[in-house]
Amino acid sequence: MNPIADVVVGAESEATVVVTRDITVRHFHEDMPEVYGTPFMIYLMEVAATQAIQPSLPPGWVSVGYEVNIRHLAATPVGRTVTARARVTAVTDKLVTFEVQAHDGVNLIGTGTHTRAPIDLARFEKGLLGPGPDGESGSQP
Repeated sequence: MNPIADVVVGAESEATVVVTRDITVRHFHEDMPEVYGTPFMIYLMEVAATQAIQPSLPPGWVSVGYEVNIRHLAATPVGRTVTARARVTAVTDKLVTFEVQAHDGVNLIGTGTHTRAPIDLARFEKGLLGPGPDGESGSQP
C-alpha cells in the first residue's frame, strides 16, 4: 500500500491566525520587538500543508515535518490576521513537498518550501516507547 497514492500535485489549503502578544517575539524576550514570531509563522505554514494532504491519507495516517526552508520577509504587528497557504508541488514515494507563503493582509511576510513525511501514527507512537525488557518495540517500562 502506498499511503500517499491519493495525494496530488496542486492540492492546496490555508490556515489563519490573529497575531496576539503571546505569539510575538517580545512575549519570550522582553527586549525584542512586539511582532509575530518566525517559529509561529512556520508552524502556521505547516498547519496549512498538513490540511492540504490529510484528507488524502489513509485512516490512521498523519504527516510530520521533514524539512523547512523559509524566509521571513516582513514584520507583522499585534492585531493583524496572518494567512498561510500551502500548495503541493511534488510527491515522491515517501515525501510531499509544498510551496508555502504567509501574508498579513498588508505584506507578503514569508515564503519558501516545506516537506512532510506521511506516517502511520500508531506505529510511530509505538516506536517512540523504544524497546522494552523483552526487546520488543513499544513495550512500556
